[in-house]
Amino acid sequence: MAPMAGTQTHFRACNLCEALCGIRIEVEAGRITSIRGDTEDPFSRGHICPKALALKDLYEDPVRLRHPVRRTATGWEQVSWEEALDAVARRLHETQRAHGKEAVATYLGNPGSHNTGVLLFVPGFLRTLGSRNKYSATSVDQLPHHLASHLMLGHQLLIPIPDLDRTQFLLMLGANPLASNGSMMTAPDVRARLRALQQRGGKVVVVDPRRTETAGIADEHLFIRPGTDALFLFAVLHEVLKAPRLGRLEAFTDGLETVRALAEDFPPERVEGATGIPAADIRRVAAAFAQAETAVCYGRMGVSTQAFGGLCQWLINTLNIVSGNFDREGGALFTRPAFDVVGGPGAIRVGRGGFGRWKSRVRGLPESSGELPVATLADEILTGGAGQVRALVTVAGNPVLSSPNGARLEQALPSLDFMVSLDPYLNETTRHAHYILPPPSPLERSQYDVVFHVFAVRNTARYAPPLFEPGPGAMHDWRILLELQHRLAVLRKGRSVRGALAYQALRRMGTEGILEIGLRAGPYGLRARGLRGSLSLKALRRAPHGVDLGPLKPSLPGRLQTKDRRIHLAPAPFVEDVKRLRELLDGAVVPGPGELLLIGRRHLRDNNSWMHRVPKLMTGKPRCTLMIHPEDAKAAGLEEGDEAVVTSRVGEVSVPVVVTDEVMRGVVSLPHGYGHRRKGMPSTVAAEHAGESLNDLTDEQRVDALSGNAALSGVPVRVSRAQTSRNG
Repeated sequence: MAPMAGTQTHFRACNLCEALCGIRIEVEAGRITSIRGDTEDPFSRGHICPKALALKDLYEDPVRLRHPVRRTATGWEQVSWEEALDAVARRLHETQRAHGKEAVATYLGNPGSHNTGVLLFVPGFLRTLGSRNKYSATSVDQLPHHLASHLMLGHQLLIPIPDLDRTQFLLMLGANPLASNGSMMTAPDVRARLRALQQRGGKVVVVDPRRTETAGIADEHLFIRPGTDALFLFAVLHEVLKAPRLGRLEAFTDGLETVRALAEDFPPERVEGATGIPAADIRRVAAAFAQAETAVCYGRMGVSTQAFGGLCQWLINTLNIVSGNFDREGGALFTRPAFDVVGGPGAIRVGRGGFGRWKSRVRGLPESSGELPVATLADEILTGGAGQVRALVTVAGNPVLSSPNGARLEQALPSLDFMVSLDPYLNETTRHAHYILPPPSPLERSQYDVVFHVFAVRNTARYAPPLFEPGPGAMHDWRILLELQHRLAVLRKGRSVRGALAYQALRRMGTEGILEIGLRAGPYGLRARGLRGSLSLKALRRAPHGVDLGPLKPSLPGRLQTKDRRIHLAPAPFVEDVKRLRELLDGAVVPGPGELLLIGRRHLRDNNSWMHRVPKLMTGKPRCTLMIHPEDAKAAGLEEGDEAVVTSRVGEVSVPVVVTDEVMRGVVSLPHGYGHRRKGMPSTVAAEHAGESLNDLTDEQRVDALSGNAALSGVPVRVSRAQTSRNG
């Protein structure tokens, strides 16, 4: 398509993190000349972070793959889509025919959650594949959120969202929204929202092993020993339960007495030794939380990716419920998204989820919402026998860098009989694929954020058509998935009129057709507003800045998805797991002699490993450094700028040191997503800023025994000075 003359202005949302910041993009002669915040966006109100500028670089990146490629003995060669799709479908089918359905595994990376086409078409592909060996970034991230919602509220995506704009007291654990822009809490310009909270007389309290950017602007920060957040939460709950106030929730809530009895074992005095937080401070925070006009407790990565991640998210929900701050303005509320994946029509609605319906073959880790924990993927590839994984499909993922003990997975991938990756880049994972099927860049596809409207602190909706036409011969993610699904169905069952009609119908509909159905059937659609007033794609096209659908509102019990339409405060899996938590009271969390506890961290310019390919995002001081407390540095013989050797059970890395009291004593911190110095990788911006992978140190054997989520936080390590430091 020939570039248009003059300057065109386009509006859409940045989809490089969860914040949904509206952006204004100016294009002249087919080239982007400006990316700025959209001041007319009702949600983000002009705010953007540095990542938004990367959309231009990702679109123009000469290294990005634009055609299917096949790995050969002499390197990668370009092939046609027809050849690639036929070969991939055939190899997957042959693998399953010879070794069973479970012989093919799938892995979905988190960039797919920002991609409408992937979200709407990957379920059909997975159903056709029929394998239980499904993995995703969920189990190295937010699986405990989904488990708590499934068991307590009846649906894996019925996630309580902090009513950030109206609360008076925010208790935050293991979260750093000033770096993440909000996570499982879509909230553009978090800094301004927290400042507004404080200006209206409210307070922000952060509990974290590191004094993060968010902790730096909070009213109070409490250091906590990694992995002990569940003890702290139980102690706060112990105090709040002295005078619980469920209010109207009491009429449809079960299990209060069971929770009260459990909390009796965790008074503040009993947990202060393990957590490192004095009992007086725990009591003071609990009293302030209970007495606030409105309050909400929120916890993210730091509490999810630890050995008690499931209990943490259960306790956070429970604390919000028994304090009277659940389903209440200023507390924790539920969204009512225009495209409703929780309560929409059957064709749109996501399943409620499940738990423990089957277990992984090698380690017996539980299924959750149809997936197995990625911490055991390498086991399933390397361990022989019936059900062994022999082929792998990855979609927008790089588990070599993002899953625990990534080096072991990296060793496992070459042993596969076949591997295919849907990805625009050759990365540390996809380089092992036999075929790479690249989709267009984010600016070459339409956009509707199906997932992040579900997690937002305000109900909004926004659709944007493609900014650019994809290049010649390009194929969208949804088409790739649909074509593979169709070919697999034909290979398995033969051609049929019914199958051909279904395939043609989906091909004609595409993402826009399904979006139209979901919007028309949603809470702002035909039934709610009639033909003229209903929300539709046409209506959203007429509102390029997005549509404000109002603040979150109380919605229970009607929004509950449990079969009895009641809140289950004490689900049996959580109650039983409390026995394991009691061991922490005996000091089991304390590291051995000479050991420190490793935690991760995130920077504003980082999100996924592929962002390290963008020159603008990699400017400034090196970010892949080891933060260490001055006393621990002294004990290890380290000074600022020295190279430290960090060793865990599974691996060893060498990184420069930053000596700082921003981490508590006994804790070291390394950022996520680095480690680009791998064999076989081309010279790129990422390679120039390679750093070391946190997940070459994290341990695949360390998981939350309840949920199976990876315990990436609190990994025991030893730190010493590298021989090359200073004078060697």
